[in-house]
Amino acid sequence: MQEKHITPGPKEITYPPYPTRSTRFWRKFFPWQVVRFFVLNLKIMRIIIGGHS
Repeated sequence: MQEKHITPGPKEITYPPYPTRSTRFWRKFFPWQVVRFFVLNLKIMRIIIGGHS
């Protein structure tokens, strides 16, 4: 018995979604990146401090 290899058509291939204009803006907006940096660091510090109790 021989297996058939079927190549998917263009509609069956999944493409990654492209970021919207606002998403690209917020990714490049430096003040927002600074805020997100500190929020993330606070979350990490909370986990670390909680583990040392």
